[in-house]
Amino acid sequence: MNKADGYLDMKILLMGNPNVGKSAIFSRLTGVNVIISNYAGTTIELKKGKMKLDDQLVEVIDVPGTYSLEPTSKAEEVAVNMLENGDLVINVVDATNLERNLYLTLQLLERDIPVIVVLNFWDEIRHLGIQIDAKKLETYLDVPVVPVVAVTGEGIKSLVSRLHEVKAHKNSYSEETRWGEIGKIIKDVQKITFKKHTFLEKLEDMSIKPLSGIPITMLILAFVFMTVRFIGENLIAYLFDPLFEIYLPAVSALSTMLGHSGFIHDILVGTLIEGKIDYIQSMGLLTTGLYVPLAMVLPYVFVFYLVLGILEDSGYLPRLATLVDTILHRLGMHGLAIIPTLLGFGCNVPGALSVRILETKKQRFIAATLMAIAVPCMAQTAMVLALLGPYGIKGLAIYFVTLFVVWLTLGFLLNKGLKGEIPETFMEIPPYRIPYFGSLAKKLWMRMRSFLTEAIPFVLLGVLIVNILYVFGIIEWISEAAAPVIVGILGLPKEAVAALIVGFLRKDIAVGMLLPLGLDMGQLIVASVVLTMYFPCVATFVVLFKELGARDLIKAIAIMIISTLLVGGALNVLL
Repeated sequence: MNKADGYLDMKILLMGNPNVGKSAIFSRLTGVNVIISNYAGTTIELKKGKMKLDDQLVEVIDVPGTYSLEPTSKAEEVAVNMLENGDLVINVVDATNLERNLYLTLQLLERDIPVIVVLNFWDEIRHLGIQIDAKKLETYLDVPVVPVVAVTGEGIKSLVSRLHEVKAHKNSYSEETRWGEIGKIIKDVQKITFKKHTFLEKLEDMSIKPLSGIPITMLILAFVFMTVRFIGENLIAYLFDPLFEIYLPAVSALSTMLGHSGFIHDILVGTLIEGKIDYIQSMGLLTTGLYVPLAMVLPYVFVFYLVLGILEDSGYLPRLATLVDTILHRLGMHGLAIIPTLLGFGCNVPGALSVRILETKKQRFIAATLMAIAVPCMAQTAMVLALLGPYGIKGLAIYFVTLFVVWLTLGFLLNKGLKGEIPETFMEIPPYRIPYFGSLAKKLWMRMRSFLTEAIPFVLLGVLIVNILYVFGIIEWISEAAAPVIVGILGLPKEAVAALIVGFLRKDIAVGMLLPLGLDMGQLIVASVVLTMYFPCVATFVVLFKELGARDLIKAIAIMIISTLLVGGALNVLL
């Protein structure tokens, strides 16, 4: 294809069912220069990149996975709408499930758009005893068919070279004749021979049976928690703390230049603690404002997103969704709601965005509300670990068990109290696979970049606002006004009001503000639980407003405040 063909502004769409390896192929085609944007009018994210085709740069778009061109969810609706803007479709097909995948393929061939079919997981079909005649399949479909192994790059060069051969031709099938054609194709191009189960296949079966799946899940979650904590703590101790020690003389020099006090000094450097800069307590833009997100939070977030990416790409998350489906139905959701919950543990913003995968308004409301109330993000969890870690496992256990009980109880009550259906969702469960490092690294980088661009500005804004409120005595006035609630019901000092105010901007730094208050273990637990439950951070608040609408958001906020006062008051009495 060249300029004469009119493809200067060409858009290539990667389309296929969920879990067919589109992301790995996208990484192979586009390299590292990738941007993420929302489809117009929605919060559905699209990955876009550039690739070189002959002498031209063309755009490659990773379209949300869809099983057919008759959408049943918002993500599938976006996928169908994208066809109107595409010049060419790379239809990624899971070669291990050819029959099911061909339904979308035949629908695409009816749309009069150039299509090339990619048979991914070509290596796995040999292990499964499946033989596919790609040439015969190409004859049936009358479009190029290219076998590839996305994780190794095998076949990608052939795919790019054959983009010149794509063509559009319009077939027409009814649903009945479409399945009849698929059956005819499968009978002629695919043969399956007997093969013994491998260890991974046996593990796949064990992962979705409650008797074996629950212990496996507990082991995986325990491993994830220990990995995040171990690597995070070591990154802080041996990398980030030494870096901030190198940075300290520069801030100290600025403090001296500003006379160790004053409005500008307190804004930039913060208050000196016993004549010295304290990165946690000083509360300056250049001290606490940088140290908290970069040195205390970033290491834990980095490891969490790395582990989450491995769980996603290995094929474990759909099994976890199947395993917890029964209990989540009792809470007004289905198994897929575990995905927003897990994403929320990394950052509540993508967790709130991902409630779109749930079909009904009732499910989306319950999932979003429970996540905002009872799921602390990794940044906040990191700060809670720092606060309660010195008290050993007891303090941390009370904190997490309380949130889990709140999650269960509130979900059960919301399911009983809200009207609406909880339809079944048919999930595709892919086989276990070794994650492709390139795709994993790209996903990790995009998530980390998103965290940095969102976290640091809000932390700095929070520190700035709190300092200004302190200077003008507003914090003291609010503390007095809120004293009956803060002191009487929750058993916290009036000074904790400042942390609650900052919690609307950044929950992690709000938890960090509890350190200099000299709270005992019981008060720290109450304060940490209250900060988690009472209100989402402003970034999550904005996303929830878009997802739920003003009316449902107000309802969710009322639930947050009431449950926070009840749980915080009960903990104060018990502890």
